[in-house]
Amino acid sequence: MIVLSFDLPRNVILPVDAIDVRLDPGPHPFAVSNAEAIAENWRQEITANPALFDGTVVLLSELAYRDNRLAGRCHAVKYSTFLLWRKRRENSGAEHAYAHAVLVAGDNALVAIRMGRHTVNAGRVYFAAGSFEPIDFRDGMVDVDFNMIREVGEETGLDLSTAERGHRYHALSTASGTVIFRQYRVTETADELARRVRAFVAAEAEPEIEGPVIIRGAGDLPDGLMPHMKPLIEWHFGGDR
Repeated sequence: MIVLSFDLPRNVILPVDAIDVRLDPGPHPFAVSNAEAIAENWRQEITANPALFDGTVVLLSELAYRDNRLAGRCHAVKYSTFLLWRKRRENSGAEHAYAHAVLVAGDNALVAIRMGRHTVNAGRVYFAAGSFEPIDFRDGMVDVDFNMIREVGEETGLDLSTAERGHRYHALSTASGTVIFRQYRVTETADELARRVRAFVAAEAEPEIEGPVIIRGAGDLPDGLMPHMKPLIEWHFGGDR
């Protein structure tokens, strides 16, 4: 029997030196107990947005923070399960974790993205990212940097594999989920990066994003900014690492 447990401070940025989030091969209890509702909600979702794809992501059944370490357990679920969970997350026994590569340009500006109109988060602004998928796990343990680099590459065409990485991770847990983030610094200016991203988007048949969004200061908050982004932006420009 799985003990559902989420034990970490909320709404504060936490330093993270180690991440031990493991993939449990068994089904998530939320998916098992809500199978009929998941199917019905998915029918409604694809009627409203036929572009949606019922791929595989992961949901947590446990997550705790101790001694600068995140430890948890997650389970592979269909995207349709995730969409119902978003509507019923309170007291669901499940939580969501995802990763952000905080892309820092050579001029210290941040480069985020605005999601495409056909996506669930249409028009919203955040750092290029996606949910953890089974491909992001090595020997059953999540490889957060692999996920960050993969998602940035898929959405923007930028390869961050040789970028300078922050010496540690950080995490911010809110009622809507836990974001694990790390700075990735490159030498190009924000304008140069934005030009490359726009060219990549223009060449894609079905791009995930509308385009890049440059953020040049703590008060430079674009329309559509996801709520969890504001503290990350303030953290970066405040120099509190």
